Amino acid sequence: MRINPDVLIIGGGLAGLAGALHLSKKGLSVTLIEKSAYPRHKVCGEYISNEILPYLQWLGADVSELQPTQISNFEFSAQNGKAARTKLPLGGFGISRFALDQFLYEKALQQGCNVITETVTDISFEDDVFTVKTPEQIFISRIALGAYGKRSNIDQVLSRSFISKKSPWLAVKGHYTGEFDNSLVALHNFKGGYCGVSVVEKKNINICYLADFETFKKYKNIDDYQKEVLCKNPKLKAVFENSTPVFDKPITISQISFDKKKPVENHILMIGDTAGLIHPMCGNGMAMAIHSAKIASELVIDFYSGKIADRFLLEKKYEDEWKKKFSKRLFMGRILARALTHKNFTNIVTSMTAWMPFLLSKIIRQTHGSPITIK
Repeated sequence: MRINPDVLIIGGGLAGLAGALHLSKKGLSVTLIEKSAYPRHKVCGEYISNEILPYLQWLGADVSELQPTQISNFEFSAQNGKAARTKLPLGGFGISRFALDQFLYEKALQQGCNVITETVTDISFEDDVFTVKTPEQIFISRIALGAYGKRSNIDQVLSRSFISKKSPWLAVKGHYTGEFDNSLVALHNFKGGYCGVSVVEKKNINICYLADFETFKKYKNIDDYQKEVLCKNPKLKAVFENSTPVFDKPITISQISFDKKKPVENHILMIGDTAGLIHPMCGNGMAMAIHSAKIASELVIDFYSGKIADRFLLEKKYEDEWKKKFSKRLFMGRILARALTHKNFTNIVTSMTAWMPFLLSKIIRQTHGSPITIK
């Protein structure tokens, strides 16, 4: 069976769902293909900057319905547990991907989006149209958005440069019950990585960390690794000792690549992590994913209305706008992540920011944006 929508979106995470809502709101027919059923947990820091709130509200997705935690403070600690605190410039909120993705999915269905649970096996571009195949169906569309996340078999189909390189990073995430300041998002360093801690809806504590695989593989299991490595930081030790796991076991993802990616590949407009992944320590990946969907959607609408004359201009405008909004943030994220894996440097930065919290706020501003304006 062939289905011919105005826009095909491959992947139904935050970027894909936001794009589906935006485009359908403006009257385009949208088919979104997502391999997993909703709701589902995903490896994610689950903190979102308030910069994205005006756009979510415009989409008709009032996240206050989910009763997220309101987060206004940030704490950063070195491996020895020495910490610095500051107010977040814009603040943010804590919400699980389990709740938020399901919420946006339901909104997309209400908006008339066609959401299909299948795995894309092939995508090609010929005669100015895309042909996308799943085991059951074939889809034809003039526009395709890639929103399938950090890495996928589709990256191999497209021969993207980063996919052939091994990455040293592993991410682990779990929910816990216990006591933790609802207003705080914390980032704690440990040997070989860093760990984010914050509270999401229903008072669950989200603990998500990025670890160097070479360090991790020396241990038999995640519990041993957390006890012997993460808990060397007194701050993290206190969190784990005073928390009880909600999940039967943490969820993990390996081969996380922070290499540069192209925002347009084989004429596909890439959005979210598919276009570029910021280091989780920057705490802004969720907002960036949603923002990138806005940029792409506005340009696709201009393309279909005739304001953008051809595909070449569409792709050029998207590349330019994407780089303008995100290139600096991604660059700063790479620099900060590289610097903060060095113990001595981290100790110095922590000491300085403990005495001068405004320095920490300035660093945060380098990886965050301003509240999003709507056309």
